[in-house]
Amino acid sequence: MIEKIGIQPASLLKPIQTDAKASAGAADLGKSFGDMLNQAIGQLSAQEKNVEILNDQFVRGEGVDAHQLTINAERLSLGLELTVQVRNKVIEAYQDIMRTQI
Repeated sequence: MIEKIGIQPASLLKPIQTDAKASAGAADLGKSFGDMLNQAIGQLSAQEKNVEILNDQFVRGEGVDAHQLTINAERLSLGLELTVQVRNKVIEAYQDIMRTQI
């Protein structure tokens, strides 16, 4: 059922490659993590624009299905909530690292 509304969480996760010659340093991992976050924010922005368009069409009475509008709005809400939680965890991890004594 979750595939019908277009949410596929497994597609967001990429397997970690463990080749000896393809091992990445901390800078490379940080860059790839940053790229993944930028891609997720871009997708969230696209979802927001889609919901705004559907909402405007619904208000004008252009035949937008109310169920589809509700599903897209809830998907956007869940995406925003996930983004906030990831941000909170990243900040918490950073604070834990900064509190670590050497």
